[in-house]
Amino acid sequence: MLTEASLSIWGWGSLGIVLFLITFGPFVIFYLTFYILCFVGGGLVVTLLFGKTNSEKYLEQCEHSFLPPTSTGVPKCLEEMKREARTIKIDRRLTGANIIDEPLQQVIQFSLRDYVQYWYYTLSDDESFLLEIRQTLQNALIQFATRSKEIDWQPYFTTRIVDDFGTHLRVFRKAQQKITEKDDQAKGTAEDLVDTFFEVEVEMEKEVCRDLVCTSPKDEEGFLRDLCEVLLYLLLPPGDFQNKIMRYFVREILARGILLPLINQLSDPDYINQYVIWMIRDSNCNYEAFMNIIKLSDNIGELEAVRDKAAEELQYLRSLDTAGDDINTIKNQINSLLFVKKVCDSRIQRLQSGKEINTVKLAANFGKLCTVPLDSILVDNVALQFFMDYMQQTGGQAHLFFWMTVEGYRVTAQQQLEVLLSRQRDGKHQTNQTKGLLRAAAVGIYEQYLSEKASPRVTVDDYLVAKLADTLNHEDPTPEIFDDIQRKVYELMLRDERFYPSFRQNALYVRMLAELDMLKDPSFRGSDDGDGESFNGSPTGSINLSLDDLSNVSSDDSIQLHAYISDTGVCNDHGKTYALYAITVHRRNLNGEEMWKTYRRYSDFHDFHMRITEQFESLSSILKLPGKKTFNNMDRDFLEKRKKDLNAYLQLLLAPEMMKASPALAHYVYDFLENKAYSKGKGDFARKVPPLIPKTDSDPEHRRVAAQLDDNVDDNIPLRVMLLLMDEVFDLKERNQWLRRNIKNLLQQLIRATYGDTINRKIVDHVDWMTSPEQVADSVKRFRDAFWPNGILAETVPCRDKSIRMRTRVAGKTKLLAIMPDELKHIIGAETTRKGILRVFEMFQHNQLNRRMVYVFLEGFLETLFPQYKFRDLFNKLHSRSKQMQKYKQKLQTTQAPSLQKR
Repeated sequence: MLTEASLSIWGWGSLGIVLFLITFGPFVIFYLTFYILCFVGGGLVVTLLFGKTNSEKYLEQCEHSFLPPTSTGVPKCLEEMKREARTIKIDRRLTGANIIDEPLQQVIQFSLRDYVQYWYYTLSDDESFLLEIRQTLQNALIQFATRSKEIDWQPYFTTRIVDDFGTHLRVFRKAQQKITEKDDQAKGTAEDLVDTFFEVEVEMEKEVCRDLVCTSPKDEEGFLRDLCEVLLYLLLPPGDFQNKIMRYFVREILARGILLPLINQLSDPDYINQYVIWMIRDSNCNYEAFMNIIKLSDNIGELEAVRDKAAEELQYLRSLDTAGDDINTIKNQINSLLFVKKVCDSRIQRLQSGKEINTVKLAANFGKLCTVPLDSILVDNVALQFFMDYMQQTGGQAHLFFWMTVEGYRVTAQQQLEVLLSRQRDGKHQTNQTKGLLRAAAVGIYEQYLSEKASPRVTVDDYLVAKLADTLNHEDPTPEIFDDIQRKVYELMLRDERFYPSFRQNALYVRMLAELDMLKDPSFRGSDDGDGESFNGSPTGSINLSLDDLSNVSSDDSIQLHAYISDTGVCNDHGKTYALYAITVHRRNLNGEEMWKTYRRYSDFHDFHMRITEQFESLSSILKLPGKKTFNNMDRDFLEKRKKDLNAYLQLLLAPEMMKASPALAHYVYDFLENKAYSKGKGDFARKVPPLIPKTDSDPEHRRVAAQLDDNVDDNIPLRVMLLLMDEVFDLKERNQWLRRNIKNLLQQLIRATYGDTINRKIVDHVDWMTSPEQVADSVKRFRDAFWPNGILAETVPCRDKSIRMRTRVAGKTKLLAIMPDELKHIIGAETTRKGILRVFEMFQHNQLNRRMVYVFLEGFLETLFPQYKFRDLFNKLHSRSKQMQKYKQKLQTTQAPSLQKR
């Protein structure tokens, strides 16, 4: 039954399907499926849309009840970006002086253009960021200018800079001495000198050492960044400083774009050498100074550069086709270049072989030395200091000090008595105060050197001492009261084998000759013969003529020389008044007679007299030059009397017997009487002796120079500056203290003679002028033109060729030696002058040491600009990572540990 029912269902169903397909066709199935899918999909879409709308409404209703508030930063940022950019107004006023503001604005503009804009415009066209940086820089400059106007810069320029430079030079000098003490045979390298320099710096400064900043580029950049950040903190408003991005940009511009290039330029030895040559460009190069530099140079690079240039010039001159007078000029030039080339080759060979010659030691063992009479030694500052050192070694200093003190007493007594006589002639009231002072001074000399209590006591005949004591008790003191005893003391120093005779055999005597420039280097004698072309000596003739060679000069009997002073007058040159003597000279020879006039001052006669009596001892007892007069020396009667005395001196000097007795004397006489400017071999200051001998004192070696000015000269700016620089340049503090006191007295006299204290005011006025708006504007313009010539960033200057740099060094040293006055050489000595000048020049030939000096000046500038802030402590912290400082602290701990353990 069930089977039949199922069959009927399948049958009717199949029939219905067949009829449906026959009626609607075979594709009706696909249509039906598509309709069903569309219905289902439409239902789903309607359901989703309805659910989303209801969900959003529900969330809005419960937002404040269940969820945290949403951030408004992003919408606000988008809103700000959609707004129009605000225009930032830039106030171009910076310092209050338009003459300064204009170049400063150009510097700011060029800095932003070359250090920011070139990369910023690749990221954005928005100008607001650049304007903000410009405004930040201007704010810093405004605060800087305001602060600068409140500062008194006079102490910084007249005291701080001089002290810092003197300290730097002292550290360098101590480092050189330390290198020499380590090994006298091996020459220290530049690296050794730099390391030793910073060792000495930390020993002197105690709390700071700048070795890392000066030797490590990475540490230097970090130091400048930190320093610039501190300055921005002080100069910028708090809001600008808190903007890190802005602050970092400005910091990098200042540190790497401005300060670092400036420091690199100022520290470059070649730049300094060129600047030195430019500064003294008006002075002519001196051949003798140039040859001294070549002979004293210990740098093979310098010698090779000069030699190669000489060879190049020789090749050029030999290629010229000339005739007539030009050929003689070219031959002289060739001879000069051959001589220079030969000296360079000789010096290079000596340095390469390691057989460096000490001229003083060589001369001491070479042969006969020049004789300097005791009279000349006692009136020459340079010679006297060596004789004084020798007398102290032998225990005879009391005799020398007595002689010099009496000389000072005589001069003072004569001056005081002349004043008394002039007052008496004028009918003025007389007082016994002057005589009382003279008596006190005379008694003081007696008590210090001649009494039984004197220690050490001058040993002279007892009857002379008793006679002097009786005179002091019963008579008024006169300038000649000590003459008999002084004469005996002089004879004792001259004859006693312990004193002057032994001094002439001592090494100090040889050093004295070197300082007087009377010691020639015998290693150059007879060694200048060229290989290809002969050359017989120096082109300048007498430059390398030794004292022994002068003895071979003979006067021609056929030449007769006559001279007399025909007139005298008073001249005024730039406010300086002096007497001038016209000398008429006649010279007869086989060809006829010549006549000319030459003009000489008394100081020229005095210098000539000292020069010839040094060379010819026998003349000192025959020739007597008229004495000096301090006051009323322009009086007409006095000038006429001196004219007669000088005429008598000339006639005795030109006597045929005198010339025959000393044939080499003719060379000096002809030089003195020639119609040309007389070149002094001695100086006016070299012949002056101070009236009293102060006590010597010792000073610590390792201290800043500012701590050692105990001479009450702080208020006298020019005296302070000159004395301090002479101390350090020429090492006067470490030498004879009498010489230093003597130089101080001479400087005081010089300053007093040149308007005295008004120089202080002139210096202060000059500092005010240096800090005036005009000068500051000029400095800013020079800075702008140096870094942006014609408004374009200057390209990195290529390093000059080594040979050119070496020749520039030689030229710089030659210029410095050439401008040194002979007066200075004869005050402190020729050798000391050369060493001092070359020491200063050598100090500037090390880049690391130059950087140290620049940073010291910068630190002093900031400490002066911000006195209320503890910049000294800040710099100590910035330099605290110094390796030398750490070594020094460890050394201190090591040395202090035993003492702490004992406690």
